[in-house]
Amino acid sequence: MTAEPEPVRVGLVGSGRWACLVHGPMHVAPGPTRLTGVWARRPEAAAALARDLGVPSVPRFEDLLAGCEAVDFAVPPSVQSAMAPVAARAGRALLLEKPLAESLTAARRVADAVREAGVPTIVALTRRYHPRTRDFLDAAADLRDRGPLSGGQAAYLHGGLLPGGFLGSGTWRTEPDGMLLDIGPHLLDVVQAAAGPVVAVRTEGEPTRYLSLTTRHLDGAVVQSVLSAAVAVDPPVTRVELLSAHGTVRWDTAGMDQDRCWTRLRTELASAVRHGTPVTVDAADAVLLQAVLEAARTSLGGWVEVSRGHQPQVPGPPLNGPTTPEVIQPP
Repeated sequence: MTAEPEPVRVGLVGSGRWACLVHGPMHVAPGPTRLTGVWARRPEAAAALARDLGVPSVPRFEDLLAGCEAVDFAVPPSVQSAMAPVAARAGRALLLEKPLAESLTAARRVADAVREAGVPTIVALTRRYHPRTRDFLDAAADLRDRGPLSGGQAAYLHGGLLPGGFLGSGTWRTEPDGMLLDIGPHLLDVVQAAAGPVVAVRTEGEPTRYLSLTTRHLDGAVVQSVLSAAVAVDPPVTRVELLSAHGTVRWDTAGMDQDRCWTRLRTELASAVRHGTPVTVDAADAVLLQAVLEAARTSLGGWVEVSRGHQPQVPGPPLNGPTTPEVIQPP
């Protein structure tokens, strides 16, 4: 009988809400990973979290790297984009939060460091790891095989940024681009995976309250998505619907067990480290998503093309808008 591999030793970077609620506890529970320590920019917060989790806090990031095989980042995008390349160059696997970075340029730097180091990565786009999402993406692929999509509609709505909401105040999520960068990845990742590569985006709305995004996809489909973390919706709404002349497919997270997502993500991380197996979403995938986010941010009030280098001519009429389309460089 083949012996079970040793749990992957994981160091945690961060001591905020999500480090406390999800990232840290995930590696403490019995399973394929084991938490070895905590480092954060605020030593007192790192010490408090480490004490709760039953592991040591370490004074320096380098000390954390020395004691682990993989690093789990639960920090703001700008901090992750600065520290992840350091961990990659040290040969550590990376569990990365979304978005990958605060900008497309920074995201590319992370992906370049990962590619050069040859280390495994996995990105916490949690809903992608649930069986319901995988089933939806399979159904969407089947529908596209039967003929081009006509279009679709999608929404991610909750009240986390309202006064007293669960996202709090004074964090990167409350900055002008924070809502798009925080909840946009969860929705746009599924939209792009289901409807095909996004080639152009138009965004309307008020960035801290409510955004409406229209995405044009490679085969000509148009999907309209709405995002808000500042509406009184309980429970949160996350859904995608795609339509064509051959049928309709729908995805909804109502009742979705988030623990199953994190369990699958943890298992994929350990398997990637121990066996080199592929993961659902890695850093290279996250850069493609970051290109869509960058285009969405830039396109407020006008169309912005998402350039992916050489690609077939996009069907459909020319892109029209109140501003000249801005080309985003290939990821």
